Amino acid sequence: MSALEAGERAGARGGGKPVAPAWRGGFGRLWTAAVVSRFGDALRGAALPLLAVSLTDSPVLVSLVTACGFLPWLLFGLIGGAIADRVDQRRAMWAVDAVRAALMAGFAVAVWQGHATIGLLLALGFALTTLQTLFDNAATALLPSVVGQEALGRANARLMTGQEVMGRFVGAPLLPVLLGLGAAVPFWADAATYLLAALLVASLGVTAPERAPRPAGRTLRQDIAEGVRLLWRDRVLRSLCGCTMLVNIGIGGLIATLVLIVTGWLGAGTTGYAVVVTVYGIGSVTGGLVAGWLTDRLGRVRSLLVCGMAQLAALVALGTVRSLPVAVAAMGLFGFSGMIWNVTEVTMMQQRSPAEMLGRVSAAFRTLTIAGTPLGALLGGVIAAAWGLNAPALAAAALFACGLVALVPGLRSGIN
Repeated sequence: MSALEAGERAGARGGGKPVAPAWRGGFGRLWTAAVVSRFGDALRGAALPLLAVSLTDSPVLVSLVTACGFLPWLLFGLIGGAIADRVDQRRAMWAVDAVRAALMAGFAVAVWQGHATIGLLLALGFALTTLQTLFDNAATALLPSVVGQEALGRANARLMTGQEVMGRFVGAPLLPVLLGLGAAVPFWADAATYLLAALLVASLGVTAPERAPRPAGRTLRQDIAEGVRLLWRDRVLRSLCGCTMLVNIGIGGLIATLVLIVTGWLGAGTTGYAVVVTVYGIGSVTGGLVAGWLTDRLGRVRSLLVCGMAQLAALVALGTVRSLPVAVAAMGLFGFSGMIWNVTEVTMMQQRSPAEMLGRVSAAFRTLTIAGTPLGALLGGVIAAAWGLNAPALAAAALFACGLVALVPGLRSGIN
């Protein structure tokens, strides 16, 4: 067994036994805050497009609602990571959630009073995502202080699985009920979840990691450059980042055109599309439940490669076999493997980055990889128009293959 694999598996097992994060104390509150917040995000994410189409008939303006969920990451993601490494991460998280609660409450009042406009909606989306760049990087950097290095894999799996269940199977299905009570109700609920999450995070008794004294006059730009350099110099993380950026281009194209693949190329209609999306969600949750068990047995490196190959096979099946049952099985496998990939990727980044630089490394990684998704979404529509509705799935498979080819040498260098 390789040195890297042996170290990962020994660390995950904690001397022969898998180490799970304790629910009592800090992790339980952090998990609850993340899940509650995801519930609110799901309500807002589903309600905003519906509100947008009631405010404008411009497809460009409606599409900008989605774009506002990505653009701040490209503009401010690196800054958010640098700030996360300078401040108390727990305080930053609850302060951000308190501000987001105030913004959502103000927006809910505007909707309630009939004063919502498409411009206000776009400004809200941009502001919330800008704040999220600080929150997410601070949360990634804080988790090792809450659960310890040996329990990171299972902690990430439980966080992501809880968020997936709450967002996909509770929040989104509840939206029609809340809308029936009033157009502003989902936004009031989102504001309440932000406030509750802020209170839970504020109650954490976490000791921040020790940081070396910061040189006088050091700028954010220098801090950001240091994080980018560390990501570049770590060949394992660099190759993992490059691979993820490539596959996210493919995933962006797939997300943008999946409805066309299922309803158009397969001719399965809206019911078929609903089944595909539901099974994808079930696969994601199942992957989160077994992620710790699988990585304990295979190690993180082999888990990445196995899951990447499984996703590649699922995309090939989706793009070549004109059958709804095959599409359902393929998307279930895609969701299952994708969740394990995400858990493993984040855990490796947390374990390989110095605690005092984790916010910046996380920001550099996220900014580069998120950039691929909107690009892929644009390319997906172009590819579907030029070569057929199933072509985006095959293009995504090709990008996955390229990503895995690029990933292997980097992982091998880390093993040796």
